[in-house]
Amino acid sequence: MTDLDLLHFEQLKKDVQAQYLEEYTPSFDDISKWKGIDIIYFQEDLRKKAKGNISEKSFYTYFKNAPVTKLPRIDMLNLLSIYAGYDSWYEFKKQHLFAGELLQDEQNIDDEEGKKLQQMVSEVSPSPEVDIVAPKIESKTEEITDLQKTNTENQEINKNSTSLEKQQNTTSVFHKRNYQKATWITVTSIFAVLLGVLGFKDVLFSKEYTYCFTDADRGAGVINTLEIKVIKENESPILYKIKPGECFVYSTKDKNLKMQISSPFYEYLEVNRSLENAPDDEMIELKPDDYKMAAYYFSIKDANGDPEELKKKRSQLENLISNNAVIYQIYDSNIYGIERLDKQKYITLVTTPTTSLKNLSVIEMKKDTQGKIISIKFKIATDEKDK
Repeated sequence: MTDLDLLHFEQLKKDVQAQYLEEYTPSFDDISKWKGIDIIYFQEDLRKKAKGNISEKSFYTYFKNAPVTKLPRIDMLNLLSIYAGYDSWYEFKKQHLFAGELLQDEQNIDDEEGKKLQQMVSEVSPSPEVDIVAPKIESKTEEITDLQKTNTENQEINKNSTSLEKQQNTTSVFHKRNYQKATWITVTSIFAVLLGVLGFKDVLFSKEYTYCFTDADRGAGVINTLEIKVIKENESPILYKIKPGECFVYSTKDKNLKMQISSPFYEYLEVNRSLENAPDDEMIELKPDDYKMAAYYFSIKDANGDPEELKKKRSQLENLISNNAVIYQIYDSNIYGIERLDKQKYITLVTTPTTSLKNLSVIEMKKDTQGKIISIKFKIATDEKDK
């Protein structure tokens, strides 16, 4: 990547912006100021014209910052180039050459890289061999005059006696070391066993219980994520999140279990169980909140562009949602994590026919004593997988 590539990418962003402005009128002409519904419309047009998609996270990373310091992946560069009317990223750069710029093939190695490679080869080449001559060591044998040298019988007796003493000492030390080693291994093994029993006593003496959940009215599985808080005496609650269709598996050695179960579309439920004679598997029914489910259904309902259906959908949401409702859209992006919408902007968003609505999921929904929805927190997931 070169600085020229980054400058070419800034040019490409302007071409992409110009291409979109030919047919659409976003909240701002400047693409770096787009957010929310503007990004959704742009993603829809990108899928239609270039047969591809970029995530909101990628949009905020590369379009909200100017100038960028990091070039996107080549597949994203090709996608945006096709949207702007070019065959590829290479073709776009070819038609936007700067003065004195030579566009090379992507697979060629430039002169600077070639010099670096040559330098690396020269650094690892073998050096001339150097002969090393070991210094000569002259040994001088001392002449020892021993009066007993000719008496071979006395010498053999002394030699055998010394060898026998050394052998006995070596055997004694060997047996002593083996005994110490065996004792140390035994003590260490006993300590390890005791430590394992103490460390895993909860696992060894625990029992596993499985709780599954069903819709009390429909007799089917729950349709969204459940939050389960396990309450223990003198301890902070432990929170678990259970996805639709999954069961809650809990292992404990306690005699009692207290759970608080909540969900955006189901009524709050507190479960208390005595585990002394409780079954290992249990099905728990959850009472659905039909009012909240209706608001969710009308939010994701596909009207297929039918004006009458869209009008009916808007009317139903008007009746379900309070005029003072607090509504938040959550984003995956670290740059722009949350956006607040009013009632009318939310209704406009969910009544606009786009493929993004199929990925709408409600994180939280609350209603007042009159049944009106006063709080909605939702997210529109992206189909693109970050690599």
